Amino acid sequence: MARGFNVLEQELAPLKGNQITGFYRDGYCRTDENDPGQHAVAATMTQKFLDYTKSRGNDLQTPKPRSSFPGLKPGDKWCLCTARWIEAEEAGVAPPVNLPATHKAALTLVPLKTLQKYQTK
Repeated sequence: MARGFNVLEQELAPLKGNQITGFYRDGYCRTDENDPGQHAVAATMTQKFLDYTKSRGNDLQTPKPRSSFPGLKPGDKWCLCTARWIEAEEAGVAPPVNLPATHKAALTLVPLKTLQKYQTK
């Protein structure tokens, strides 16, 4: 299956980290019509973001053994739902973004200039 393009109009890069991430759990933040959450934003977790998203009902820190999810900690890489990333950005807690690994579908909801402000160095 084609992985698509990133927000820079290049071939989508994998999001390399300790966890297998992405809607398809293949290490890519690719999305399509099967992904209702549009898991397109490649991000590096921060404690502020993890605490924020937990407060909003999406606990990414607590392990969920039934679904083989070990839980995330600061520094982990993860494909986030675009809407959740925008919500965090508006709250001042958006995590850094890996642009080469962020799917171009994210641009339907967030401008490239905004993502670039959070680009990982």
